[in-house]
Amino acid sequence: MLRRLVAGLGALALVVEAAVLVVVHLVLGRTTADQSMSIQGSDPDLMSKATYGLGAAIGAFLLLTAVLLAVAAVGNHPPGRFARVVLVAAAVTHAVLGALAAALVGWGAFAATMAVFCLIVGVLMLHADGEPGARAAAGKGLRPTSP
Repeated sequence: MLRRLVAGLGALALVVEAAVLVVVHLVLGRTTADQSMSIQGSDPDLMSKATYGLGAAIGAFLLLTAVLLAVAAVGNHPPGRFARVVLVAAAVTHAVLGALAAALVGWGAFAATMAVFCLIVGVLMLHADGEPGARAAAGKGLRPTSP
């Protein structure tokens, strides 16, 4: 029950975060295009398009992570290898963004980022005992090795 709850809350939080980040990047891209200023000779159109692209990329990545968490929540099974790689990448991304948010935005943004980080890591940790290697080792009376 706890596994499903944490995965479901993580998926919901990631969908909200993806929407917020896409809107922020749209506003930043629009502002950059409207200002029509050059920073050290950079093209303003290129900067606004890059901002739109980054917003779309981070939104798609967070939505992919949310879908993988939702699948884990509905199926109540551990994430597969690809899903674990994506979840670890999302956790590392949130850790870095949390440090940046604390320095640039404030402690509220840091707390929100770390809450999502904790949900992602929680899903990984709650499903750690469900890996095939751990079950096989437990069935043979062996202790699974931890890295």
